[in-house]
Amino acid sequence: MPATIVSAKARTMAFRDINPQAPVHVLVIPRAHHANLAELAAAEPGLLADLVSHAHEVAVGESIADDGYRVVFNSGPGAGQTVEHVHAHVLGGRPMNWPPG
Repeated sequence: MPATIVSAKARTMAFRDINPQAPVHVLVIPRAHHANLAELAAAEPGLLADLVSHAHEVAVGESIADDGYRVVFNSGPGAGQTVEHVHAHVLGGRPMNWPPG
């Protein structure tokens, strides 16, 4: 599937979400396959750290780090994970209040 790459590193890649839920919505994925967050954390905790670090770099690059941003992992179908490859959503560019409203 075509993607708009935001940045790429040796072990991770970031690209724009095709269905953005905020003005900035970037997915950060590991290059190695892990189906979900639990699998990644158990197998390669260092890669999980790389993923979170890359998410922060994306926030800085997208100029949302100072105002605040959200990093979300949906892990498993009950949490809304629809793609079986772990990925972090980096969201920002608008108030991210919870609950919405």
